[in-house]
Amino acid sequence: MLHQSRAPFALKRLPLALSCGLWLAAAGLRAQTAPTEPTPPAAEATLPAAEATPPAAAGATQKVEINGARTSDTEQRRRSTASKIIVGREEIEKFGDSTVGDLLKRLPGVTIGGTPGRGGQIRMRGLGNGYTQILLDGERVQGGLSLDSLDPDQIERIEIIRAPTAETGGRAIGGTINIITREGFTRKLNDLKASVAYENGRVQPQLNWSREDKFEALGLDYNLNVGVNRRDTDDKSVVTTTSPTKDYTETDTSRSKRTGVNLGGKLQWKLDGGDSLQVMPFIVHSEGDSDKTGQVIGTAVPELPFSTSRSHSDSSLTLGRLNSMYKAQIGDGRLEARVGLGMSRSLSNTHRVEQDSEDGTAGNGGVATFDDRNLSRERSASLNTKYSLLLENGHNIVSGLELDRAHLSQDRSQLQDGGPLLDADGQPVSDPGDNLQARSMRTAVYSQDEWTIDPHWSAYAGLRWEGIRTHSEAPDDKLGTVVGDNSSSVWTPLLHAVWKPEPKGADQVRMSLTRSYRSPPLANLIASTSYSKHNDPTSPDRIGNPDLKPELATGIDLAYEYYLPGGGMVSFSAFRRDIQDLMRTVYFSRLNPDGSKQYYSQPQNIGDAMTQGVEIDGKLRLTELWPDAPAVDLRANAALYNSKVKGVPGPNNRLDQQAAGSFNLGGDYKLPGTPLTLGGNFNWQPGYTTRLADDQYAKQNAKRVVDLYAMYQLSATARLRLTASNLAPRENDTESIVGDQTVATQSQSYLNWRLGLELKL
Repeated sequence: MLHQSRAPFALKRLPLALSCGLWLAAAGLRAQTAPTEPTPPAAEATLPAAEATPPAAAGATQKVEINGARTSDTEQRRRSTASKIIVGREEIEKFGDSTVGDLLKRLPGVTIGGTPGRGGQIRMRGLGNGYTQILLDGERVQGGLSLDSLDPDQIERIEIIRAPTAETGGRAIGGTINIITREGFTRKLNDLKASVAYENGRVQPQLNWSREDKFEALGLDYNLNVGVNRRDTDDKSVVTTTSPTKDYTETDTSRSKRTGVNLGGKLQWKLDGGDSLQVMPFIVHSEGDSDKTGQVIGTAVPELPFSTSRSHSDSSLTLGRLNSMYKAQIGDGRLEARVGLGMSRSLSNTHRVEQDSEDGTAGNGGVATFDDRNLSRERSASLNTKYSLLLENGHNIVSGLELDRAHLSQDRSQLQDGGPLLDADGQPVSDPGDNLQARSMRTAVYSQDEWTIDPHWSAYAGLRWEGIRTHSEAPDDKLGTVVGDNSSSVWTPLLHAVWKPEPKGADQVRMSLTRSYRSPPLANLIASTSYSKHNDPTSPDRIGNPDLKPELATGIDLAYEYYLPGGGMVSFSAFRRDIQDLMRTVYFSRLNPDGSKQYYSQPQNIGDAMTQGVEIDGKLRLTELWPDAPAVDLRANAALYNSKVKGVPGPNNRLDQQAAGSFNLGGDYKLPGTPLTLGGNFNWQPGYTTRLADDQYAKQNAKRVVDLYAMYQLSATARLRLTASNLAPRENDTESIVGDQTVATQSQSYLNWRLGLELKL
């Protein structure tokens, strides 16, 4: 059983200790070196800074002197007016990660929910579902695409934007993660990567090919990325339910196999007058199946009249997206127009057999079969236009219009013993997913201005209006077809400023005052009831709420960035968000005519909340601190978070799924005189308890993940990489407590070995 956990004393002092250590080390360097622009390592040549031009906010246009060198990730971060962390190809390639989730978990302020190695919800600042905005090439991810479906080789860079901007959008209370796929042609490239992973006796092969080149005759630059992978995994979970009348444990073991193919690319034509046209196709297809067996041990209860179960599931997902972008010089400004079309189709089938003994003989429960088929289809279209104008007085004006439309249809059939699914009273039930039809329309307009006030100050001001309308139709047993309509709109004013104590220096202070919001998920707006097969306090019927309002958050961000002469940097930041109309699932019960209780859950706006925190991140080469030390590249980040929901009594009345903090420490070292490079990372999240209501709690144990790699350079065009992910694996433990009933879930995690060969053809 998982017990209430508190962040240990060491964690509470961790950011302070890290801060003091990095600060004192950097101060020692500064005592020996006069403040100057940082000189990045030779591998990260940069463009010279243009002091007369304001730093660019996310996605804004700027004038730079082009000298053929690539701007380093650190320099791009320094030049941005809005707080933005850049992670480029060099950092992405270090570990040779097989999934985007494995890559993101090491980044500052980012955590991954769920069991290590199995993917999970991507969170910024510890906040749960819906608080982090995920963009792919600047556009919202739709169609049920999991980022773990992407291959890291398809990614050019990752932008972590801590405070919202008018261009990236206001649905980012926690922040925004913008994943940029590989750019158009920059240099000739023909890379092939083949790897094989080994986990718990299962082999997982993967193959990736990347190609960049040009067709001179057609004036076409292009890149293509193709990936093929095969997942074969074992999983085990133990679920224990206890209450005054129940005490039983269900153990599930499963094996899942999945094959996936993904294709991405960018085709770019350079037109007359500096105009350009870019076409970006993206396709993902995967198919898989799983077999699961379960066994129940403990007190027999009417809700679970079986002792064993087995099920087989198969599923497929096809997702396609075609985006185009046209850039043209219009008057004194630059026009950018993007058109996108998308579609997705997912199909799943599950056959489950429950019986009261291993041999299937008749008894209290006999034998029951359940069949569940779910077909979901989504179509989407978008039109985004942006006009940028750089004025003589240093103002950079960007204005835009965005239109997004999506249509979702879901057909689901559930059968019990070949007939309709029955509720606890033996009555046929339907689910709001049956023949669901839903559509949404989003409209946004924005304008932003950034400018240099004087050599010390640069500023950014933006204003965005965004409106969302949703319409859904779903069946309900008692109400027939239920139609739900919801409309909401939000104004988000945004202010950012950067102050440089020394105009010719690199250090700077960032300040942001913003408004952001979280819109209700479509599934929560459907105004009908979804029935639970085994209704109890921790497995209630679900009721939608078409009257949900979006959460609004007023936020302040402060940060100090300290740049070292050798190219390293340290950042100290703090934030606070005051949230109105917090959305949370509320649990309640009603008496049935026979005197028994029926349990329900419903999302509701319950009042106000607050979240705040401090974050520290930095990277440097150890020789910047001690000249005689090994040339180890160090990176570290740590954070402490605190939140309070005002309508819930304390202690632990924090926001859903928000841990008390996070910590990462990693390094890379190339052994002198050898072709061998070694590296590793330690990731840790403390356990926490969340009080959701007077008698409702959720608990999560601490997570600790250690990753190591070794890379051997065979030749100028070939290298071999060995990666060990999740060394010393630990179980992932969670608890859900409602009233006097507790459900504790224990999931196993595993060590994963991966050996890969990387070739430049």
